Amino acid sequence: MGVHDGPEYAAFEDQVLYLKHNLNAQAIGALETELGKIRSDVDSLIRNMEASIAESEAFIRRFRDQ
Repeated sequence: MGVHDGPEYAAFEDQVLYLKHNLNAQAIGALETELGKIRSDVDSLIRNMEASIAESEAFIRRFRDQ
């Protein structure tokens, strides 16, 4: 019997596998949360850019109309 064949090693492997899956699930959850924040930030940035563009276009129209 090799070093890695005993029941203790199998139990250890099971624990390692459990931790890997648990950590992966936590990492995915954290990434999903971060993705939501990024999407919100991008939406806000787009709204701000659109407002700035509208203001600059209005400013330019005022000079053309004079």
